Amino acid sequence: MYSFLLALIYLAFISLGLPDSLLGSGWPAMHADLGVPVSYMGIVTMIISGGTIVSSLLSDRLTRKLGTKWVTVISVFLTAAALFGFSFADRFWMLIVFAIPYGLGAGAIDAALNNYVALHYASKHMSWLHCFWGVGTIVSPFVMSYALTSSGWHDGYRIVGFVQLGIAAVLLATLSAWKVNKKASDAARQNSIGVVGALRIKGVPFLLIGFFAYCAAEATAMGWASTYFVQAKGIDAETAAGLASLFYIGITAGRLVSGFVTDKLGDRKMILAGSAVLLVGIILLALPVGGEGLAIAAFLIIGLGCAPIYPCIIHSTPGNFGQENSGAIIGIQMACAYIGATFMPPLFGLLGDSIGFEIMPYYLLAFVALMLVMVELMFRAAKRNDKGGISLPQ
Repeated sequence: MYSFLLALIYLAFISLGLPDSLLGSGWPAMHADLGVPVSYMGIVTMIISGGTIVSSLLSDRLTRKLGTKWVTVISVFLTAAALFGFSFADRFWMLIVFAIPYGLGAGAIDAALNNYVALHYASKHMSWLHCFWGVGTIVSPFVMSYALTSSGWHDGYRIVGFVQLGIAAVLLATLSAWKVNKKASDAARQNSIGVVGALRIKGVPFLLIGFFAYCAAEATAMGWASTYFVQAKGIDAETAAGLASLFYIGITAGRLVSGFVTDKLGDRKMILAGSAVLLVGIILLALPVGGEGLAIAAFLIIGLGCAPIYPCIIHSTPGNFGQENSGAIIGIQMACAYIGATFMPPLFGLLGDSIGFEIMPYYLLAFVALMLVMVELMFRAAKRNDKGGISLPQ
């Protein structure tokens, strides 16, 4: 039952990844069809991320009240409904309306499942969990590319909506599997300190800023890859939609591989190793070389570098700040992640419109540097907490 539940959690993370890459891969065609500027993708992503911020901050409270299993099932059904709403949208305002449940569904499940795996499973499983998120993000650009060449972007959302609905039905039918870790989960739920208490722990602010910075860089590369190939490399929208999967292929393959070594190296070393690879990819993207070949390699390497960073930061949270505090802290982490994903990619879109999308590598570099500084400060603060015991200031 232990392994079966893990498989269900992996399946749930595929469902989390499926919607994440649809908008970026389909936007070059969507904005033209809806008659809005290319930068308007930022408005949609801001609404989606706004919903995720709200549900992430509420996730600890929702999980304590409903349990992880019900938060997961309800969230997947909610995102399925939002995807079907997108598939029928023929006006821009309709995207805004359905972006609300789109985001609300994503935030709660993300925080709840990340905390659940961090508490009950080894670090390798956290890497593989996010690898399955990558499986979902890889599939979606190919679905969108197929839809664009055969019918239109609406069908891309419709196809993924049906897949999401099927996953939700499977999760609903297997609710009994969650009994395996019930006692430990109940204890964590009873001992939660809440959002306010979590914010008062030393080192948590460094963690939140670092996570914000990393997710700002990841979301920018993820959401604007397709548009970058169109605007900076002159590739047609249909081909660019497929090339958007390069980042997802890199991050998914990287998480598959890192799962085999992360328990040996530890979360901190994996974060540093991933950052080094990420910086190599950014440098390649910045090189003034014509054609799309180097950019293709760069996005693959950027994805590989990103692979261990997100899961290792999350998995280190219970060890750094206490299992009893992790639910609340990870909920805030997810909120900070979506704040970065909400405001920073749209800012890049505005800068790209006015300066040129060729600025992407420099934009990514700024956030990666900030992330490295903050995460290192977080680990140092956590060591001091460990020596003196985690205490909340009076």
